[in-house]
Amino acid sequence: MRTHSQISQRLQRIQTPSYDRLLARFAEDGRAHPEEPVALHCGWGRLLVGHTFPDSRSLADELLRERPGERDIALYVAAPQKVLSYAPQQLFLDPSDTLRLWFSDYRPATRTFRGFRIRRTHQDSDWEAINCLYQSRGMLPVQPALLTPHHLGGPVYWLAEDEDSNAVIGSVMGIDHRKAFNDPEAGSSLWCLAVDPQCTRPGVGESLVRHLIEHFMGRGLACLDLSVMHDNRQAKALYAKLGFRELPTFAVKRKNVFNEPLYLGPDPATELNPYARIIVDEARRRGIEVQVDDAEGGIFTLSHGGRRLRCRESLSDLTSAVSLTLCQDKQLTHRTLARAGLCLPAQRLAGTPAENAAFLAEHRRVVVKPVNGEQGQGVAVDLRGEEELQAAIEQARRFDRRVLLESCHDGSDLRILVIGFEVVAAALRRPPEIVGDGRHSVAQLIKALSRRRQAATGGESRIPLDAETRRTLHAAGYGYDSVLPAGERLAVRRTANLHTGGSLEDVTALLHPALAEAAITAARALDIPVVGVDLLVKAADQPDYVFIEANERAGLANHEPQPTAERFIDLLFPLSKGVG
Repeated sequence: MRTHSQISQRLQRIQTPSYDRLLARFAEDGRAHPEEPVALHCGWGRLLVGHTFPDSRSLADELLRERPGERDIALYVAAPQKVLSYAPQQLFLDPSDTLRLWFSDYRPATRTFRGFRIRRTHQDSDWEAINCLYQSRGMLPVQPALLTPHHLGGPVYWLAEDEDSNAVIGSVMGIDHRKAFNDPEAGSSLWCLAVDPQCTRPGVGESLVRHLIEHFMGRGLACLDLSVMHDNRQAKALYAKLGFRELPTFAVKRKNVFNEPLYLGPDPATELNPYARIIVDEARRRGIEVQVDDAEGGIFTLSHGGRRLRCRESLSDLTSAVSLTLCQDKQLTHRTLARAGLCLPAQRLAGTPAENAAFLAEHRRVVVKPVNGEQGQGVAVDLRGEEELQAAIEQARRFDRRVLLESCHDGSDLRILVIGFEVVAAALRRPPEIVGDGRHSVAQLIKALSRRRQAATGGESRIPLDAETRRTLHAAGYGYDSVLPAGERLAVRRTANLHTGGSLEDVTALLHPALAEAAITAARALDIPVVGVDLLVKAADQPDYVFIEANERAGLANHEPQPTAERFIDLLFPLSKGVG
């Protein structure tokens, strides 16, 4: 147990970081600093160590030398107001918090996360994988050729690799401050922590942080600093659990396109969900005026060259009320596409228990869905018994009093996005899947995966612990309290809808021409300019399919890196093509 004196000393250490001690050794204006200024290139920009610069002007001047497409950060800035005074129109104070963990406070993990390994980067394919990961998280890519050499204090990158697929599912960067600028406190820092939003392995982020901590502890260092956005509650909760505490220091950055959200302040568009925001961002890039009408509803108005269109995400004024109805009413969708010659499942309205049982006996496996529903609500798949069929019908009636029965078919769920009657993107949609670790219950694993899906989609995707999830688990021989054996994979829902935890795999380049033709035929039959056509297929590169449904408000953000927002704005404002 620490004494009062020891606690006071610890508080003093937290309140007096190394740059303050260094500055105290030199003249008040810092001009007597004996060392060369330190600027470490991290592949995406430079870290400028503030207290190694002789004065505020030289630090400001160096920030203004930031290269186009990069992102420099000046950290440990003792007097940010002085730095900003030399270029107030070009520099800004970073709103992130700096946290520090003294290694004497660190406690090793009490549990072990399995299914992945952590190693250093050592080949070109590692950088390619890290950059794909960074792109999925909206981060700048790393240019390995620009990295400051490690022996000169440059960064070290670590990655987490899935043991089954060898896919890179996480990455982190660290800097040894003693090697970089002879830090008298023998510190280090963590940067660029990223985890694949589609990752099903729990604990990847925590394991990367702990690995970096223990790596630097093994090098005889004393503490680890990191920067985190002040409102990133999920990340700050993890760091607080590991023992990090706030450090009173500042960081300064240059105003650029990447940093705009940090210095422009609150923007109504930032309250839009990802499906609306991707469109708004592309419109602004082209100089199209954006007015957010209802951020919660995803409704905005775009104006350009005398043309004015309202949108709700990818649903715009270009979609007629009739086309909208043809998509929303799944009975009308079925009849319309049957006349167009598409391959469809058998379908009928739910009726009396005897009629429903007769449909089940004829087709053996049945899908239940509301006539008018979205986001997978009220949908139950692969029903084989009369009791569960009737229960699913009653559940679906919570969303629409009219309920459809359809024959159930095997296959993978394929979403094809059609804009302007051209295929723009295609993706296989996977149901949410957990991976056992032999310790945690199924419910705990589902909640952990759901948190990651919510974080990756801005709260749009989560796995409900409802009757459909329970039925899927029961069919596989598990319950919420069951402990899944280590390494065993378990799909926790039969539907692959993103709003209920599903994930996507881009297959645009593999799409069979027959599937593309079927999607375009459906769009033309419905006479809808933007639509997500859902098919059940054997494979994306094979012609066989069964139509599932048409979504009049398809999520464009789900298909990155395909140019979905670009093609949508091309459709709305054709004269803006090539602008921006």
